[in-house]
Amino acid sequence: MSETILYGYWRSSATYRTRIALNLKGVSYRTVGVHLLKDEQTSPAHIARHPSGRVPVLEIDGHRIGQSMAMIDYLDETRPEPPLLPRDAYLRAHVRDLKDQIVADIHPLNNTSTLARLRSQFGADDAAIASWYQHWIVRGFDVLEQMLPATGNYCVGNTVTLADIVLVPQVANARRYPQIDLSKFPNILRIDAALIKLKPFHDAAPAQQPEAAQQ
Repeated sequence: MSETILYGYWRSSATYRTRIALNLKGVSYRTVGVHLLKDEQTSPAHIARHPSGRVPVLEIDGHRIGQSMAMIDYLDETRPEPPLLPRDAYLRAHVRDLKDQIVADIHPLNNTSTLARLRSQFGADDAAIASWYQHWIVRGFDVLEQMLPATGNYCVGNTVTLADIVLVPQVANARRYPQIDLSKFPNILRIDAALIKLKPFHDAAPAQQPEAAQQ
């Protein structure tokens, strides 16, 4: 069987969520760093991996996949244990609803490419970028906090799902901005605290990646 390779940036939330999924599924993989702050994602070598010029890119089973959620869906369909979605149709929809609050509503607005465009086209300075970033996280977390249960270990009951995989990296991003008062989101913090104790989540954290020691 061909080697599984994850091309990504160590602190990228999309790369982070993919590492979590790979760990949960017990897939051995090798990481190849693509440094976003050095524009390595625009290099010919990386464009040859996937024309989007984004991270991550996953090489698995002889295929290349260029969107993190497509990667996670592929993992769940080809390696069904443990399942990342409940069997109940409504609960599956609820998990996807929670997931999309992050990957569709928060993450695209705070992506590095979006922030770079705000600088280059609209002249946004560091303070404006930070204000923009914080606004969309707080707005999204306000919604998530109301959607999450006050009981249960994780986003949906006591079983890890797709919603948990995307939540933890987004909380990690929020923690980079001390101006964000995360204490307003006790359900989010409680679930995040439970998840990061799990080995697949702990091992996927940016701080555990080799690149972290070089910063």
